[in-house]
Amino acid sequence: MPTGATMASRPVLRTLLVGLALTAAVAAPAAAQGRIVCWKDKTGKVVGCGDTVPPEYQDSATKELDKRGVTRKTTESVDEAARRRGQAEEAGRAQAEKDRRAAELRRQDAALLATYANEQEIDAKRDRDLQALDLQLNQLRATQNTAADRQREAKARLDAAAKGPKPPADALKDELTRASDELRRIEQAIVAKDKEKDETRARYAEYRKRYTELKSGR
Repeated sequence: MPTGATMASRPVLRTLLVGLALTAAVAAPAAAQGRIVCWKDKTGKVVGCGDTVPPEYQDSATKELDKRGVTRKTTESVDEAARRRGQAEEAGRAQAEKDRRAAELRRQDAALLATYANEQEIDAKRDRDLQALDLQLNQLRATQNTAADRQREAKARLDAAAKGPKPPADALKDELTRASDELRRIEQAIVAKDKEKDETRARYAEYRKRYTELKSGR
């Protein structure tokens, strides 16, 4: 059976419990008030501060301050995060391309050293390639002369027919068109072959330069 002292202590205990509950209730808002969040607009300017970020600024950059105004935490906006990821991805692609080019250069260097024993062999291979191109050019020029003769003949026949009482036949016009097209095609092939010769000289000059650099350790 409870003693008098025990019964007397119950009101005191209840008072203590109520006091503790009230203290906790007051302390909770005080802790919340120690955290201030500021949000920014798209230009990065702080446009407001409070306990929580408004719904319309949920995607914005924020910074969290303690009760002394010291910044304790920052977050990026959705746009800033996307832009940073894009920049990182672009940097990754650029590095991958740089690595690919470096690997290709190493492969070309190895092939160059394995193909030629000295610079003179590079010169000899260049001369053989140029001679082959010259042979092709000579053949094209011979074909060009033949095509030019056919065009002149077709034009002469068409001009002669135009002086007659009747209009020239379509077959004569078609013949001149075909002869002119063929001559133009051959002339374009000659221009392309001359360009190929220039490119061949430049390519072997680069081979020779790079070969010398590799051999000298540069």
